[in-house]
Amino acid sequence: MSRRCMLTGKKANNGYAVSHSHRRTKKLQQVNLQWKRVWWPEGNRWVRLRLSASAIKTLESKGISAMAKEAGLNLNQY
Repeated sequence: MSRRCMLTGKKANNGYAVSHSHRRTKKLQQVNLQWKRVWWPEGNRWVRLRLSASAIKTLESKGISAMAKEAGLNLNQY
């Protein structure tokens, strides 16, 4: 399974680690992913998703159904 947020599609970012002498080496900045159980009222059950920390914060305001619809995610599979 790839390290990608199921609702927002966030994934790792390529960047540089810059030393004091300004030597640059490549590094991978990973997404802050968490396994989260979210209550899905329409399905009347819990859904277990792998979400980024920012998606969890957005989820509280938008709701799971709206975010899943934007992402094109079928919650019956999870």
